[in-house]
Amino acid sequence: MTYAANTDVPSDRSRAEIERTLTRYGADGFMYGWEQTRAVIQFKAKERFIRFIVELPDRGEFLLTPSRKQRRSPAQVDSAYDQAVRQRWRALALVIKAKLEAVESGITEFEAEFLAHIVLPDGTTVGDWVRPQVESAYQLGTMPQMLPMPKGDNDGV
Repeated sequence: MTYAANTDVPSDRSRAEIERTLTRYGADGFMYGWEQTRAVIQFKAKERFIRFIVELPDRGEFLLTPSRKQRRSPAQVDSAYDQAVRQRWRALALVIKAKLEAVESGITEFEAEFLAHIVLPDGTTVGDWVRPQVESAYQLGTMPQMLPMPKGDNDGV
């Protein structure tokens, strides 16, 4: 069963909880936004920007009941959709809290725990950048090239 599949906690309360959690663990910036198919939170902590994108379900996924494949009423569609959105926000709150507690407890380091979500200077995340390279490495059986070193006065130093 999916975590928080039957939660009654509204999405805005989960987002507020995420913000409070981040503040408690020392984040010094927070933002949130959404569009039709996804929501994003981004925060600054340990001198890094971290971004999580939450893919939101398509309302069309809820037109039919899962078991009988009967058509749902518009109110039932809205209810099922809202439940799925609430579940995703609860899961995100859990993930972020668990990662921050693991860092605080000394189980892992901040950058290791949030590596895939660290925002790079071009606006992509480390995960965006490395996932295709990992796929290629497995397909080709070779290691990808390292990041190029910046050129400057201290080459080789």
